[in-house]
Amino acid sequence: VQLQASGGGLVQAGGSLRLSCAASGRTFSNYVVGWFRQAPGKEREFVAAVHYSGGSTVYADSVKGRFTISRENVQNTVYLQMNVLKPEDTASYYCAVDQDVPPRPWLSIGSQTNRNAISTASRYDYWGQGTLVTVSS
Repeated sequence: VQLQASGGGLVQAGGSLRLSCAASGRTFSNYVVGWFRQAPGKEREFVAAVHYSGGSTVYADSVKGRFTISRENVQNTVYLQMNVLKPEDTASYYCAVDQDVPPRPWLSIGSQTNRNAISTASRYDYWGQGTLVTVSS
């Protein structure tokens, strides 16, 4: 599956952006999709993920309440709505697909252990190129 992330840009602090992740080559309606970000000089970090049913989501604490991940399987697209952006949100944002192989942490996302697993980059098999988000103060 090929992933194409878009929607990045320059925005002032407090503003909003919506990122899109479009899949081609294979429908990803049976896959988990996650967003990660990487700021210059920093390690890649988890942002959010959505189960293929669309009914379950997991967020990093740093974005909870400000970002919303959603998906439209018919359009093979996942979105990341980012509100109340802060300068520390500046990074390249990447979408990625997890084929949800066992162990399957989404069966119990109430568990911190499982949420940690969901946020681990090594679970994700396919990655798109990044889209740059710059938040000015």
